[in-house]
Amino acid sequence: MPELGFRSASALLRALRQREISSRELLEHYLARVERWNPGLRAIVTLDAHRARHRADESDAARSRGEIRGPLHGLPISVKDCFETRDLLTTAGSRRLAEHVPKSDAAAVARLEAAGAILFAKTNTPRLAMDCQTYNPLFGTTCNPWDASRTSGGSSGGSAAAIAAGLAGLELGSDIGGSIRVPANWCGIFGHKPSWGIVPQRGHIPGWPGSLREDDINVIGPLARSAEDLALALGVLAGPLPDRARAWKLELPPPRRGALREFRVAAWLDDPACPVDSAVRERLEAAVAALRAAGVAVDEQARPGFSLAQAVELYHRLMIPITAAVMRDEEFAAVNKHVETMEPDDRGEMARFLRSVGLRHRDWLLLIEERERQRALWADFFQRFDVLLCPAAPVVAIRHDHTEPMALRKLEVNGAVRSYTDLLHWPGLVGVAHLPASVAPVGRTRDGLPVGIQIVAPYLEDYTSIAFAAQLESLLGGFEPPAGAAKLR
Repeated sequence: MPELGFRSASALLRALRQREISSRELLEHYLARVERWNPGLRAIVTLDAHRARHRADESDAARSRGEIRGPLHGLPISVKDCFETRDLLTTAGSRRLAEHVPKSDAAAVARLEAAGAILFAKTNTPRLAMDCQTYNPLFGTTCNPWDASRTSGGSSGGSAAAIAAGLAGLELGSDIGGSIRVPANWCGIFGHKPSWGIVPQRGHIPGWPGSLREDDINVIGPLARSAEDLALALGVLAGPLPDRARAWKLELPPPRRGALREFRVAAWLDDPACPVDSAVRERLEAAVAALRAAGVAVDEQARPGFSLAQAVELYHRLMIPITAAVMRDEEFAAVNKHVETMEPDDRGEMARFLRSVGLRHRDWLLLIEERERQRALWADFFQRFDVLLCPAAPVVAIRHDHTEPMALRKLEVNGAVRSYTDLLHWPGLVGVAHLPASVAPVGRTRDGLPVGIQIVAPYLEDYTSIAFAAQLESLLGGFEPPAGAAKLR
């Protein structure tokens, strides 16, 4: 059995129920691990140890009386520093929020706590959650537990590092461009991007504190050390806000299949629009081979009826105006003024970004129509298949690169230079269509770095992707503590 800190949340909860350990003992175990190993990782940025100890003692006392608050009763957790937490510093990595102490919890945080979880820490994020790496001017750089010279990913990079390093029982992240899926992939853990709209975003930054809107594409979801944990957390998180629950409730369907060989599987493992590095593809192909050996039919030719390039173009044009909403007024005005001076035939990456910042509402509506057509093609695709397997990222965890501006950073893929924004392509394919996707570890490269696979399911069929992740976990082994980092054990 794994060392205590590396057990799944589900295993820890079973140990709590069976009185093998108390909530206070488990909390102290995590606090000791944070004290010892976090200085080298910088995953945890804020601790709330005093209140957490009090809540752990209350949880133990309630359990002794036979009172169970919910399915997460007594489990110590951490959450990404983008979520507002009552009376606890919430910065989203921004100097503008360096002293922001909310008066209430984000909706998702409140649900975890109402289910009995004990929040004891906040985890690092890039400034306003806008990078595929995690660093900011307030708390510095989060390192990957497998190799400190590499990033843990972003924007839920602190979340993924904390789970991989055994610093918390469960994590809460967010994802508009792979911000759950890429860190989970690079840190060798499980992550789930829910169907858009099923987990409330209220209290997530961005937008700014007090914002009531639900940003398109962006979702809230869990990071964990097992697929079982993902299902457990989603059951707590999903559902409408109280004012909307007056008229509707959410009942997600069960998984489409039970046994592994019953799943109808498609695989899209590479594409000229976003080439996948051979080290990653080797592990993805090995996972597909293992599925076939287990009796699963996998179709590697099927596509949903449009190209990756078309989906990515649509994703970027819809996503950029969302992220631009946190720009200062003067920044927004300056971008639009600059666009007026640009050459009409400039189709470069920076030009496309700048033009999308000030997208007109008419153009937005035309893009929404295009999105709905792609969603209809996805729905038809999932009449024939239960899940689609594809990369979460085209490369393994990259070395820290804080070059600015971000759009000028480069990746190396199979010896060729590619744009840094390639990191958004495979996640964007899924996110723009509002589909659920789970990431599960499928092994390590020859250099010992983890690789995950993205499991895409039909809209609102989140438990199908999670169930398939659980099957892969049984087949391939799932999470393992970071190799070459014995000190984390």
